[in-house]
Amino acid sequence: MRRSYLIWIAVAALVLAACAAGSNPEVSADGAGFWLGLWHGFISPVTFVISLFTDDVSLYEVHNNGNWYDFGFVLGAGIILSGGGAGARRRS
Repeated sequence: MRRSYLIWIAVAALVLAACAAGSNPEVSADGAGFWLGLWHGFISPVTFVISLFTDDVSLYEVHNNGNWYDFGFVLGAGIILSGGGAGARRRS
């Protein structure tokens, strides 16, 4: 039981590491937009941890198109890091 639990943790870590953001000059001619910013905001906790141990991964896409990427990134990070409003429920 414990062995299969450790295997699942290792697989989950590899899957999460595969979605780390970074500088990608081949995104498009215009740069990363809102949707890629939203995705990078969602994966920002994982990307932050990975960026502590490697220089090849950065938290923020430097090849972006400006305000829409920023808005998507902040929105995605806000949803993930704040819990998406679940903490605003009333307790009975």
